Amino acid sequence: MRSVPGTGPGTSSGAEASTINRVRRVLAIKPFRRLWGVTYLCSVADWLNILALTGLATKLTDNYFAQNFAFVGVVLTGLAPGLLFAPVGGLLADRFDRRKVMVVADLLRCGFLLSIAIVSAPWWLLVGNFLVGSAASMWIPSKEAAVPNLLRRPDQVETANQLGMVMTYGLAVVTAAGANAILTGVNTTFHFFPNDDASLSIAKLVVVITGLLYLASAILIATRIPELSLRNVHALPEQKVKQAVEEKLGVGAMIADGFRFIRSTPLVRGLLVGAFGAFAAGGAVIGSAKPYSSSLLAGDSAFSLLVLAVFVGLATGMVFAPKLARRLPHDRLFGLSIVAAAVSLLVVALSPHLSISLVAVFFVGIWAGTAFLTGVTIIGSRVEDAIRGRINAIYQLMMKLVLFGTTVTVPLIVGAVQRHTITVWGNPLTIDGTRPVMLGGAAIALVAGLFAYRQMDDKRTEPILSDLRNALRRSPRRVNGFLIAVEGTTAINTAIQAVNLADWLRGGTRPVVVAADPALDDQRLTALVSGASLTGARAQALAAAAVRADIVERHVQPALDAGSIVVMERFVDSPLAHLSAVAGLDSDELEGLADWATGRLRPDLTVLLDAAPNGAPRDRSAAMNDQWRVQHLLTEMAEADPDRYVVVDADGTDAEVAERIRTALRAVFVGRLAGLAPSTEKPVTLPLDVDLDETLPVETAGAPEEPRVEAK
Repeated sequence: MRSVPGTGPGTSSGAEASTINRVRRVLAIKPFRRLWGVTYLCSVADWLNILALTGLATKLTDNYFAQNFAFVGVVLTGLAPGLLFAPVGGLLADRFDRRKVMVVADLLRCGFLLSIAIVSAPWWLLVGNFLVGSAASMWIPSKEAAVPNLLRRPDQVETANQLGMVMTYGLAVVTAAGANAILTGVNTTFHFFPNDDASLSIAKLVVVITGLLYLASAILIATRIPELSLRNVHALPEQKVKQAVEEKLGVGAMIADGFRFIRSTPLVRGLLVGAFGAFAAGGAVIGSAKPYSSSLLAGDSAFSLLVLAVFVGLATGMVFAPKLARRLPHDRLFGLSIVAAAVSLLVVALSPHLSISLVAVFFVGIWAGTAFLTGVTIIGSRVEDAIRGRINAIYQLMMKLVLFGTTVTVPLIVGAVQRHTITVWGNPLTIDGTRPVMLGGAAIALVAGLFAYRQMDDKRTEPILSDLRNALRRSPRRVNGFLIAVEGTTAINTAIQAVNLADWLRGGTRPVVVAADPALDDQRLTALVSGASLTGARAQALAAAAVRADIVERHVQPALDAGSIVVMERFVDSPLAHLSAVAGLDSDELEGLADWATGRLRPDLTVLLDAAPNGAPRDRSAAMNDQWRVQHLLTEMAEADPDRYVVVDADGTDAEVAERIRTALRAVFVGRLAGLAPSTEKPVTLPLDVDLDETLPVETAGAPEEPRVEAK
């Protein structure tokens, strides 16, 4: 997208709101805010569960060997269910009421933890923890799939994911660690359990408190967040039809349909392959981190510094990923992030010194955090609600499976390689199995990232180097989408030409959105404007600007950010010309109002339908005179900016005008814009004699001018 100078990222325009403003808008949504609180509660319980059960396991046995494996046993029994039952959780999320699934899962987790405290047997601790993990595998896909339906717009998914990750891997970890320290140390001061089994009693108490946290989550979900049951809030009509058909399928058919969807959808196929490479590289780093830090000969603190660097990088990547996404489309950013992480990991594998390793590991974390957040954002905003639960489950399953497998196998590979010490630039360097492992992980991530980029990138008209240069600019231009406005006087049927143009463009490589489509109509604002009975020209101008601002924020800008072609009828030019020529308002003031309402968004291309009213102005009514003045102003706008306008003769039948528009645009869509035009011709599917009163709000010469038009 081209934007008016001074409106790129870093400015205060509405389209480029700061992180704080985006967070405030998302947290202003009450259902999501409540779910965010529940996520905090459950995340604290998840981390506290690991600490509590590890402490209880060491108290239930006197065997020193068994005590050493307490932590590993708790982690493995909690992780294993995700490897086995994650697809089942995805099926439940897509087939049943997600709120009920989450409530049942929380109640099961509470019950199993209470039973562990009551039975107090080592074998049941592991079995019960496995069952708790199984319930968590049912809870997570339903929660992730429900989040987009709680938001007002699809473009808020990224911010919602940011908030969720900050809560899960930030605040919840600190809270759980602090709470466990307080609970286990409080008896030293207050002596609540003076007997010899005080440590065992406290360990049981922590387990019970953890179970009660899950119970509180179940109560809050059941009573305070009924919106979790919503479906297809942001879906198109054809997606709702698909959902209705899919509900009749059995479990086996739904599984087959999920894998069929992955095979037939390049976006999701590239996403999962790229995620596999990223998780494999991450597992290689985790499994070899401790011996790698020793190979640097930097002392015992090297490992802690490397861990700190990678987690600071992860947090940084998740913070700055949305800013990068404004300059690069998500489908490109995901693959490029994995490639960048692979290159950074290559530097880590070849690094001769701790300082170089710290910087490289920091960048590995940045790109890994960017890739992970971008991946979950694509699932939440680009995958249909009917199948989102299964894709989320597969994504989570792949993460756990690959990390589990690499973490187990990497130490074996590292131990099989003999250690050698060499001198690099006068410094001793230990070469062991960690470096070949990291090189292998970098190679896998590089291949997976390139494959993901090729599969997911559908914006072939803009070279990747141009995108990268744009991302590095201080004031970048938008390149994600392409906005086409169809302008003309009230006597010209711009509505049907906008629909015909969109229908023709759907033969190209990009999704097409018609901003005048009834699916994008905001009924609340339409009723507000029509019911206000506004008669003054300034009042009508303000009302029209309000409706236009809402349409841009809700629908046009998210579609452009997703890389779509947006065709919009009478975007800015026609309202400006009408209110200036007919109502006599100041054109500079009107343009400033339009800039503020749209965030200075302007079309990449404007199709001006030029048709003179029948007869001369002196022979016609005042309405005819108004049309002459409006058409004259529109023509002046086109002459002042010929690179952005295509003027088409609008005299003749609708079919003739539609063909002229297509002919004119074929000449425009050449070079880097060639991918916007349909590769093969196909007939216009919309009947030209259709009654648009049933589908689109079409303006007529005798109707109220701007408020009705702009309320579409």
